[in-house]
Amino acid sequence: MEIKHIPSQQGQIAEVIGDNIFIQNQEDALNLMMSCLYNDADKLILYQENITPNFFNLKTKLAGDILQKFSTYRARLAIVGDFTIYESKSLQDFIRESNRTRHINFVASREEALELFGGLH
Repeated sequence: MEIKHIPSQQGQIAEVIGDNIFIQNQEDALNLMMSCLYNDADKLILYQENITPNFFNLKTKLAGDILQKFSTYRARLAIVGDFTIYESKSLQDFIRESNRTRHINFVASREEALELFGGLH
């Protein structure tokens, strides 16, 4: 896992990159978020492939628990991926509602995440 810091007009963005799943549970997400916050990045970009598939199954409550932590600590999050692969209507509703708040966002590309956060790309 690598954390790249990207300057933005509104502070630092942490882009978390890796080849494997490093968010398996709420504790993993909290530790990563706190590490980024400690390094002055209150906006995080994560990739769908680095998050356990259980996150996208709302019955596990993992997504809600993790996103609540981001809200509590006022850290913004963009998850980059192709969310059309999930047929769950409740997940699609969850994604739409999250995107409406603009605090937690599900986006299709890195560029979209950077634009959302005012990043320089």
